[in-house]
Amino acid sequence: MSDKYFKTGRVKQKFETRGKILKSAKELVKQGTKFNLEDVASKSGISRATIYRYYSNVEILSYEVGIDLRTKSPEDIIEEYNDSSLKDMILGIQNYYNDHALKNENAFRKFLSASLTSASEKKRGARRNQTLQLALKQTNMSKKEKTKLVNLLAILMGIEPLIVSKDVSGLNNGEFKELLSWGMELILRGYFNESLI
Repeated sequence: MSDKYFKTGRVKQKFETRGKILKSAKELVKQGTKFNLEDVASKSGISRATIYRYYSNVEILSYEVGIDLRTKSPEDIIEEYNDSSLKDMILGIQNYYNDHALKNENAFRKFLSASLTSASEKKRGARRNQTLQLALKQTNMSKKEKTKLVNLLAILMGIEPLIVSKDVSGLNNGEFKELLSWGMELILRGYFNESLI
């Protein structure tokens, strides 16, 4: 699905539809059922045409389901840091997504490869962004500022910076985590005054 499609119209509804598709596919996987996109359409009650807007083929959906089955929800991640400072919460979120990328590196790489070679563009679930939005919910930032900060912080976590760290910079897993944590702390220190973090 193209970014343009996600940014127009009912954005929340589009993410809910995507979630419904993933949920139906996960249920089929848990049943041990080999499925195709038509099966997911039938299970979810969503038209085949709509399914194809989100997933151009079953391979991409299957890779994402495999990753999604092993991923905590943004709400569950935030709950672990309810009593933490904003800085510790954001660093904890980053640590979760970077550990998750390391544990599922091969699956993520296969998913990215399938997505990049797919005929249609597709925006992924944006869990990092959703988790960071929850973390920044209580700040007094404008919506525009919060969106920019969420997008910037999301760049420092997950599979994409892992690939750059390893494949471009030649870092090992520990160096990757240490470097991105250092970068996150620099941004937080530069953006917030010390009392907020």
